[in-house]
Amino acid sequence: MENKFAFAKEIVREAASYIRKHMKDDLHIERKSSPTDLVTKLDNEVQTLLIDKIRSRYPNDLFCAEEGDLKTPVDQGSVWVIDPIDGTNNFVAQAEDFAIMVAYFENGQGQFGIIYDVMKDVCYHGGGVFPAYCNNQLLSPFKAKPLSDFLVAINAGMLETNAWGVTDLGNASLGVRVYGSAAISFSKILSGQLLTYITYLQPWDYAAASILGENLGYQVITLSGDEPDFQTCQPVMMIPREMLPEIQSYIYERKP
Repeated sequence: MENKFAFAKEIVREAASYIRKHMKDDLHIERKSSPTDLVTKLDNEVQTLLIDKIRSRYPNDLFCAEEGDLKTPVDQGSVWVIDPIDGTNNFVAQAEDFAIMVAYFENGQGQFGIIYDVMKDVCYHGGGVFPAYCNNQLLSPFKAKPLSDFLVAINAGMLETNAWGVTDLGNASLGVRVYGSAAISFSKILSGQLLTYITYLQPWDYAAASILGENLGYQVITLSGDEPDFQTCQPVMMIPREMLPEIQSYIYERKP
């Protein structure tokens, strides 16, 4: 597994270099499910680059990836979960605050995760049997303090309607932040800058963070309190296990 982990970090850095080299090209921006759900030529190229490199080294491995129709469940053998550019809107509009995310599973068990902030050259890596690091700095386990001392990150649309009680949670915290990228939000949780991140996500949006956070005292669960299915878009949150009861006292489904 050490060789596979080292290989994964190497190809993610190669993909980041490719993005930086080509980000001023004509991006051929398209819309997918909504006016704010963007995809660029680079999203597809970076995903292809990563998959091709993995297939050349591990031809029997499978994939669950954002673009295209590669959607293998993570419990179906050796499965890589890939988000080539998380925060595409940030990438297009700001040329920063976006990241590459890669996770690797064997029969449903997370082996390692990688979140790479491309423009800041900051890589969160580890999980499973590997310690979690930010670049070369070992990450610290979660340290509890009062809810009112923590910042939280919450989906803006959910805040507007108080879906699942998230606005109440935000009001009880020190403040709410919206970063426009799951990867950036999760990295701030892993580094102790945020308590939680709550939104609707696909499996490639949370897979790497779910593995990275496990040894630090965090877990990714649905807002109903279940394990995510790693197959569909679900309302999820990454939270410290130690504060789960307190956070769940605010989170519940608001019926019409």
